[in-house]
Amino acid sequence: MSREIDEGLERAERTRPIPVHLNTRVKFLWEKVAKNDTKRLAQVAGVSVRTAQRWTHALQDLAEGEVTGEIPMTKANAAKVEKAVRAAWQPRVKQRVRRDAVTNGFTLHISGTFGFDAGPNSTDDPRERLLDIRMPGSVAQALYAARDRGATQAEQEEILADGLRDHYFRAGGGRGVAKVALNSLNWMDLEV
Repeated sequence: MSREIDEGLERAERTRPIPVHLNTRVKFLWEKVAKNDTKRLAQVAGVSVRTAQRWTHALQDLAEGEVTGEIPMTKANAAKVEKAVRAAWQPRVKQRVRRDAVTNGFTLHISGTFGFDAGPNSTDDPRERLLDIRMPGSVAQALYAARDRGATQAEQEEILADGLRDHYFRAGGGRGVAKVALNSLNWMDLEV
């Protein structure tokens, strides 16, 4: 499943990328989120207490230099750890960015193929476009609300397409575009 919009929102909400290495991710959850509590680590990561205990013992062994390499973990548990780290990473930065985007709007950097329904004597053929446009806070609010309720990529693309229709294709009120379709999304980023 494509996640360009979710990933663009996440990138805007961070000043530093999340840790890359699995050991560092588990250490972050252990020290910063679970506060050295095995039961809480298990709850945060969505694993059994015994699995969390194995991870903490592995972290201790790594710190003491008794072993090297990555903490042994299934792909499913590694995905759970990544999800937990993403959710807990830089919470104050996330709040500030979200508040500023909703209040003051954001700059949308987007590359994709756009088509639209237009008036007579105009073309509706989809075209590849690279846009950098200032969007109002109402679009940010709609995107965050959609992400919070677990909206699909297609639903989020529709929100973006409606925002682009109102603030790019109808800029200055001179264009009679009724509906914008985001046929493909190559990438997008938000800047607050």
